[in-house]
Amino acid sequence: MRSLPTIPFERSSLLEVPEAYRELRAEKGIAKVRTPAGDEVWLVSGYEDARALFNDGRLGRSHPDPDNAPRLSGSPLLGGPRGDVATEKAEHDRMRRLFMPAFSARRMKRLSGHVGTLVDERLEHLAKLTPPADLHAELSFPLPVLVICQLLGVPFEDREYFSGLSYRMGDMRDRERAQAAMDEMSAYTAGLIECKRHEPAEDVLSDLAKELDDDGTIAELAGSLLFAGHETTVNRIDFGVLLLLANPGQLGLLRADPGLAQGAVEEILRLASPSLHGLARYAHEDIEIGGLTIRRGEAVVITPGAANRDERIYPDPDAFDLRRPLTDPHLSFGYGPRFCIGASLARVELEAVFSRLFQRLPTLRLAVPERELPRTEGRIADGYAELPVTW
Repeated sequence: MRSLPTIPFERSSLLEVPEAYRELRAEKGIAKVRTPAGDEVWLVSGYEDARALFNDGRLGRSHPDPDNAPRLSGSPLLGGPRGDVATEKAEHDRMRRLFMPAFSARRMKRLSGHVGTLVDERLEHLAKLTPPADLHAELSFPLPVLVICQLLGVPFEDREYFSGLSYRMGDMRDRERAQAAMDEMSAYTAGLIECKRHEPAEDVLSDLAKELDDDGTIAELAGSLLFAGHETTVNRIDFGVLLLLANPGQLGLLRADPGLAQGAVEEILRLASPSLHGLARYAHEDIEIGGLTIRRGEAVVITPGAANRDERIYPDPDAFDLRRPLTDPHLSFGYGPRFCIGASLARVELEAVFSRLFQRLPTLRLAVPERELPRTEGRIADGYAELPVTW
């Protein structure tokens, strides 16, 4: 077995991206590395390379020989191949056509007022507590759960059940546990879609029920959307609070002008890297890029968190600058045909939070040093189990 560096590289703070990514990018561009599963893959940590490969139709989630595919991890959700090479593109295009209306400008505009009300309610509740309080438990975690329930049409009383399923889906240490949670989530969403056929409402699952016959793939994707629609936003709220508190000058600008929340959110999305495990893609045919050849069947791991700090694209890339020009959009939501359909929802939620949080609680600060915050472990995305704050 060749001696190769193993990803993800360790970091002392979750707010950082290890210098090893930058060094490897400068030395080799796209580089061979080893995954936690022990397999060799191509690591993509440069902005232009990542954008080009996101946009390359010769890469996919499926693998020509899935039983022998290199794996990123034991996670059944993101650790290895999914789908079939022969049908992946057609299925991907079909799914986007079905789900894109759920995130239309009209629907997001209608939802934004509701999200703002939810944020106000959570902040009023938080302000009445005796500090210190856990911002993660009081805001970061419940808000995205409430929003995704509203959007998809998940019964409010089921929120703890599906949150528990989502948590188990993100387990990287116990593959069987995570797979069982994925299967249960698919069955749960299939049941919801069936109910919506008889009792439709103004929500995404009702829209799907009108359009489709029984379709296990749709239920599986809807379950994944439930997972992604709250898990990633929870982390981004936590990381955003910490990034602003770590940059008091920028926080001062936001306090003085909450209209800068949009710029703050884009910097949070660019700099916050809950996951450095990357996104695994597989070559369906040989690909020439950067003077090397990625062979059919080889794995490519695109790491947006590292690409978003490419010094060739972003001057002073580790600096938090809420007035940074958006000439080169970050890759946190992917790019091109692989651009995340839920990006607009995440932005609605984050802008609602960061336009209000430090207005309602202007003296908000950590109750313990960042290095002492308890972290989640064994997850697809790194995060904080608690975020104790005072004011």
